[in-house]
Amino acid sequence: MAAIAASGAIAQDETDSPPESVEASVPEDTSFEEAFPQMVASEVVQGDLTPPGPLVQPWSLTNAITLIAFIEGIAAEGLDPLDYDLEALKVALSSGPSDELDALASKNFVWLVEDLRDGRTPQHARKQWFVVDPDRDRFRTGDLLTEALQTGDILGTLAQLNPTHPDYTRLKEELANTPESETDKRKLIRANMDRWRWLARDLGTIYLITNVPEYQLRLTVGDKIINTYRTIVGKPGRTATPQLAETVSGVVFNPTWTVPQSIVKGEGLGERVLNNPAWAKRNGYTATRGTNGWITVVQQPGPGNSLGRMKLEMPNRHAIFFHDTPSRHLFEKAGRALSHGCIRTEKALELAITMAILGKGASKEEAIEIATSGKYTKVMNERELPAYITYFTMASDINGEMKTFKDIYGRDAPVLASLDKPRVKDRSNVIDDEVIVIENDPRAGA
Repeated sequence: MAAIAASGAIAQDETDSPPESVEASVPEDTSFEEAFPQMVASEVVQGDLTPPGPLVQPWSLTNAITLIAFIEGIAAEGLDPLDYDLEALKVALSSGPSDELDALASKNFVWLVEDLRDGRTPQHARKQWFVVDPDRDRFRTGDLLTEALQTGDILGTLAQLNPTHPDYTRLKEELANTPESETDKRKLIRANMDRWRWLARDLGTIYLITNVPEYQLRLTVGDKIINTYRTIVGKPGRTATPQLAETVSGVVFNPTWTVPQSIVKGEGLGERVLNNPAWAKRNGYTATRGTNGWITVVQQPGPGNSLGRMKLEMPNRHAIFFHDTPSRHLFEKAGRALSHGCIRTEKALELAITMAILGKGASKEEAIEIATSGKYTKVMNERELPAYITYFTMASDINGEMKTFKDIYGRDAPVLASLDKPRVKDRSNVIDDEVIVIENDPRAGA
């Protein structure tokens, strides 16, 4: 692609190149299929017209005994053996092979698949959770039942549903090391283990993942952290940042900001820009008044632009994206729930340049030249990079230490409450929470 010639200078700390470890960690011959297996798999499934296996199938006594043992040990995965018909299953087993044993064992296997693959928490308890988990299509329940019974590998078939991210394993270890007497801590661990099951089992090879309560963004390659960035997230209430799984399709360097009408009209910015050209020029604003009297205000690229030096293209119905900010002093605050929902990142140009390189939208030299040009430039990636906006209140921090984070949005309570209630047997996977689209005001908290 053709790079725009540089015009003007930017401070050195704003034009840092991506860390060398990023380029070294990504094999040059990594294919799209290898980098994003979950995307490829979901496309294949959509075209797969093979009917799933039946949900009730014959069980041998050996397979049923193995299933019972798995249920008895399910607490290690943060689930509760009491959620399953364990005693009825044992009674049916004692009577030998029967239709009743087939029905009970199949039903319990199906429940285990649902809980391990999709998570035990019902949708109504997942506040502002809008991630569509592809695992339901990739690991179809009837097919797993057929596989388990044909191979006799009940344990292996179910174990393959566990999240592959190392943080799930760390939480599992923390649960094993926490005494039964520490009830509240164990429940919090279980809730956050379940949150991992709400996501795709495999997040991909190269991706961004941010944990909102930690105020940190990670660039991850092969589930290893390559770099981290402090973040500023949405204020509690209707401006809280939702939980999403989206894709970064490109990078906008030196963005413009089209000011929302709530500010143009509601705060009188439109009239001020039109009536005070000198002030407008100093602040980078341009305004036009339509024939109907409607005023449009756009803030041009520059050091004072409210979106800073970059934003990541991440189309979604929530209008949430990652961007820079000129108010970099805010990253020094301990509590950084200050925005209108979008996520501001520190070292933003470093992140933008890195994403353009990893997405193969530009070479390192081209990306740096574009970034320093001062001109609005959109660089579209050849391959889309996954970005996960998550909410974990117990997790490994950026240093690998297990930490508890403040529940800034109060999203723990319904998840914890669901653990005390009987398992919901007929769970819907339809996301029906309110989509809150907020006019982004990147000046908020500045």
